[in-house]
Amino acid sequence: MTAGGPILLIDTATTRAVIALGGPDGALVEQRGWLAGYRHGEELLARIDGLLADRGIATAELGAIAVGTGPGAFTGLRVGIATAKGLAHALDVPIVGVASGIALLDAALAAPAAAPAPAAAPAPAQLVLLQPAGPNDRVLTRRGERPAILPGGTDPDIRPGERLVAVDLAGRADEDAVALGEAAVDGLAAAMLATAAGRLAAGDADDLATLVPEYVTLPRGVRMPPTDAGVEVSGSQPRAERS
Repeated sequence: MTAGGPILLIDTATTRAVIALGGPDGALVEQRGWLAGYRHGEELLARIDGLLADRGIATAELGAIAVGTGPGAFTGLRVGIATAKGLAHALDVPIVGVASGIALLDAALAAPAAAPAPAAAPAPAQLVLLQPAGPNDRVLTRRGERPAILPGGTDPDIRPGERLVAVDLAGRADEDAVALGEAAVDGLAAAMLATAAGRLAAGDADDLATLVPEYVTLPRGVRMPPTDAGVEVSGSQPRAERS
């Protein structure tokens, strides 16, 4: 299955919502982002409409939808994935879920800031991602491993040769890691589109009914992760989001 028209990308896994258009080959056409905090649903559809209108593209011309699956907070991921699923269903086009955490690592790897400067700098291929999970906890993502929640006050176990990429953690992580995280968010759309296009070209689209997110926080009052959660919890449960 190969998308015959532009790919629309939606990612709401971080506090900065990202939408983008890419060609069927995954080449980035345009990306837009805005600080959504935890209010992704208030602007997402209007921003998508604006992007398509400015590019002169009707929704019926879209060839596929790509959406970030996290890790991320409950509300943001639910809004993004529900919107992506609704569009894919209405337009009868394939949908591809892309792990936002791995895409952020891919983007960080391609960022100029990832280039090793001092001789002792860690190899950029060993980047690991750190994100917030509620007001106190954090979530750590490594390639080839499930994301893991770190309870508040727990430092990440950085292995020899690894380098930290911190997203949405200004003031809660090392400045170099935060700077690399900002570069990763800037390159997120291009990384996700490349992954989505590769999967589409291989006929590897997702099923609307089984595409699920990786939550790191839950709504207020919800104590246990839903059955579609996809993170490991070490010593604590995902925390409820603040209203």
